[in-house]
Amino acid sequence: MEFREMENLGIKTSLLGFGCMRYPKNQDGSIDEVRAEKMIDIAYQNGVNYYDTAYVYHEGKSEIFTGKVLDQYDRSTYYLATKLPCWLVEKAEDAERLFNEQLTKLHKDYIDFYLLHALNRESFDKMVSLGVLEVMDRLKAEGKIKYLGFSFHDGYEAFEHIINFRPWDFCQIQLNYMDTEEQAGIKGYEIAEKLGVPIVIMEPIKGGSLARLPEDAAQYLEELEAGRSAASWALRWVGSLPNVKVILSGMSDDAQVQDNLNTFEDFVALSDKESKAFTKVADTLRSRVKNGCTGCNYCMPCPFGVDIPKNFSIWNSYGMYNNKGELDWLWSHDIEDKAKAVNCTECGQCEEACPQKISIRADLKTLQKEIETVCAK
Repeated sequence: MEFREMENLGIKTSLLGFGCMRYPKNQDGSIDEVRAEKMIDIAYQNGVNYYDTAYVYHEGKSEIFTGKVLDQYDRSTYYLATKLPCWLVEKAEDAERLFNEQLTKLHKDYIDFYLLHALNRESFDKMVSLGVLEVMDRLKAEGKIKYLGFSFHDGYEAFEHIINFRPWDFCQIQLNYMDTEEQAGIKGYEIAEKLGVPIVIMEPIKGGSLARLPEDAAQYLEELEAGRSAASWALRWVGSLPNVKVILSGMSDDAQVQDNLNTFEDFVALSDKESKAFTKVADTLRSRVKNGCTGCNYCMPCPFGVDIPKNFSIWNSYGMYNNKGELDWLWSHDIEDKAKAVNCTECGQCEEACPQKISIRADLKTLQKEIETVCAK
């Protein structure tokens, strides 16, 4: 197992971290505890020492199950990470109450890595104004939190503000070879590296989209080494960044665990030739977009409530990756019904404002029909 040193903390973590939000499930949606426990044990016995859960994972059951399984191991041999659900915090006392509830659910006396969960600029400023950071610092002083950090979901400017606000022990960002310009992106990685803040990576395989590449994109990786999984290539891309200390993988079955262990058992950073192949993969995927929407928002607001950029973002993502599971989730959870393309009245106001000269009205009709067809299968 590849280990990385967090120099500022004086500890070493396994480069592969076990993400505890995608455990295998029973038919009723509950965690398949027999299979999931076996997966954790295989990972632990092969050197994985970082386990990441959260208050909301598996409808609040992930912390309970993860804590129970980890109880069978020496507490000093692994690091446990969980997160404060900031959206449930309305006063400083809420943060401490929720933290203590998590300690109870996890059956632990302390949390190694504690994160302010899913921060954006607005939620971070709220935590500051409520005095939540002072609560976290006190819990650290009491030994109940070893290391304090945050996970992030916003643009680069918000990330720059948060990471410079105070000394952080670590931070967690989304990064993969297709999302270098999304959220904190590669610029966020670079500023964290400059500040000496170690990085934990989430979504290294982009919710599974980079594990099932279309053939025209996958061919460039297959030419390098036949038979290596697309997921393994994606993990190696992220792991080749030296300030990445943990890469979280939300594993759902034994095969995923074993494939990941194979990737990190004798980890090798990408060669120049391999790095160049990723440029071809990324260019091929981006060439598959359905239209040229850049998300500039000049078409907004729509007088009838259609979120035009969001509709096109979902449609273009499906075009790139052909990931039906992601499409189902995005269409059900990431956009409200009132903002979907079906509500377009074809007034044409958007097309007059679009600098890309996209046939917005026609594309909205096409995407609504296509997405409904795919999701119905």
